[in-house]
Amino acid sequence: MVKIGICDTTFARFDMGSAAIDELQNNATDLKIVRRIVPGIKDLPVASKKLIEEENCDIVMALGMPGAQKKDKMCAHEASTGLIRAQLMTNTHILEVFVHEDEEEDEKELKKLMEQRARDHAQNLIKMIFKPKLMKREAGKGIREGKKDAGPL
Repeated sequence: MVKIGICDTTFARFDMGSAAIDELQNNATDLKIVRRIVPGIKDLPVASKKLIEEENCDIVMALGMPGAQKKDKMCAHEASTGLIRAQLMTNTHILEVFVHEDEEEDEKELKKLMEQRARDHAQNLIKMIFKPKLMKREAGKGIREGKKDAGPL
């Protein structure tokens, strides 16, 4: 059984964690999901590390929504750096799934993007853990999560 950690925030304006869990449960078997919710994106690194070290998760998804302000962009960078450090400290993948509030102007489109990116990254997790040959076939294809693929050059 694969143990998957899902860590998301109360700051996000859409429940991306539930979308990711739904996608995982509908497309993979023999998995256990452990979910933790924290206030904001800068709390994700330690929560993700704890999921790995204390809950023995094999892989973690860290989902969050940085705001649109310059300060928020800096916080997103700090959170991302923290997630990278947590990966290196634990030798375990943490899939960063961020949707910046200013990626879409229309709130309906922002909600669609948040859900789709969470689901697309859940599919990436499934490929990484259960279908690595499929992930290998997708190398260099310009695949994007939540938006239209860029395509290969």
